[in-house]
Amino acid sequence: MSADQAKPQTAAYFTLSGDVNSDMVHRVFEAVASMTEQGIETAHVLVQSNGGYVSDGLCLYNFLSNSPIEFVMYNGGAVASIAVILFLAGRRRYASETARFMVHKSHATASPGARPDALNIIVEGLRADDARTESILRKHIELTPEQWAIHQYSDLHLTSRDAKVAGMINDIADFAPPKGARLRNM
Repeated sequence: MSADQAKPQTAAYFTLSGDVNSDMVHRVFEAVASMTEQGIETAHVLVQSNGGYVSDGLCLYNFLSNSPIEFVMYNGGAVASIAVILFLAGRRRYASETARFMVHKSHATASPGARPDALNIIVEGLRADDARTESILRKHIELTPEQWAIHQYSDLHLTSRDAKVAGMINDIADFAPPKGARLRNM
């Protein structure tokens, strides 16, 4: 075996898709554990998700942001809602020309006939989630006052060009693993 063949692989390529939920958290934990055992230093990750649970997205953001592995995130189609927070864990971030992002405030549905005290608890939880996610957004991106105003009351959609201007991505580029690279799904 030559010295090149014996040298551990330091970059790897992954896809991560689906709802941001406890299952995704488990899959990412397992994948990162495997990456650390294999000596992977840089993980290129194509993310495709329309969002999910705020607490799971925040967990993944904190976990990936503080991992010894450098995560490079790619949006090849859609990254929306809490998946945007997960995406922002990447030290470098890219999006395809045709990709889109969507951010919005938290929302919930109350049970029919819910009492006022139960509704207050829901509202307090939503406000806390919004404060946590907005602090991460403001740490990583710079929206115009008009965009923040839209975000305050509605879904804010960003094209890849909008995302580049806002600093959400480093550049417009496709996820393109080199020929012969092993592609793994998380």
